Amino acid sequence: MPFMFEKLDVYQRAVDLADEIAARTEQFPRGYGFLVDQLNRAALSVATNIAEGNGRFTRPDRRNFFIIARGSVQECVPLIEIARRRGLVDDTAAAVIAERLETIARMISGLINGLDKRPDPTAQRTPPRPSSHS
Repeated sequence: MPFMFEKLDVYQRAVDLADEIAARTEQFPRGYGFLVDQLNRAALSVATNIAEGNGRFTRPDRRNFFIIARGSVQECVPLIEIARRRGLVDDTAAAVIAERLETIARMISGLINGLDKRPDPTAQRTPPRPSSHS
């Protein structure tokens, strides 16, 4: 039986992105290990923080991991741009990856907003007022 987060579209997209980044960076020439490592870590961090956030029990913990995942998406943006400028990724591929990053960032923001809007089950509930019947 899969974990609940494995069913999330945003998680699946994040794993696909990390896999694509890993495949692309395998082709980078020697001397770009710093970029390969940083880009792979950032891309992988998106999926792993979504997964870890979903495993947390409290809303603030979940929210924190989702915020970290969104930050990792943002981290990928300049790394892809450097790879593009260095000719390691062509313009079209860089644009496609940037679009995927933007979509994933929006989806993670949706997760965060969903947490913020959902009633907190641990919050103190106010008992109903007794009705007065005349």
